[in-house]
Amino acid sequence: MLSKYGNYIISVLIAFGVGALGGLVTFMGMEGYESVSKPALTPPPVVFSIVWPILFLLMGIGAALIFKSKSPKRSNALFIYAVQLGMNFIWCVLFFGFGLYLASFIWLVFLWFAVLLMIISFFNINKAAGLIQIPYLMWLTFAAYLNLMIWILN
Repeated sequence: MLSKYGNYIISVLIAFGVGALGGLVTFMGMEGYESVSKPALTPPPVVFSIVWPILFLLMGIGAALIFKSKSPKRSNALFIYAVQLGMNFIWCVLFFGFGLYLASFIWLVFLWFAVLLMIISFFNINKAAGLIQIPYLMWLTFAAYLNLMIWILN
């Protein structure tokens, strides 16, 4: 069973690991975040705790699909994937750890483009792997709005 699903389990655990580290930074910075003015479309905190695990699950599944492929482009696609995972974590540090709202917004724009590159590279290898990343890009678009508005309002 592990050999059949091992790539998926490891890949999802890596994604969740990065998510958990970002969640730790987020948790430690929540006091500061709770005190800032937020835009009207800010969802309740429970939404974030539902959406992010789903997105990290989809990231892990997509990466496993790419890892299992025989494509000569898979190393490049997985490199882009790893870069965007690291960028995702750094955004948490900038936004929640340091409260650098403008810097985190600019970083998020770069992250958005990294995720777009990941989607394209995944899609060119395995259509499903690319398509299941689209909710992530959509959520980052919404997060960019929230981030920018928090900077403007504060």
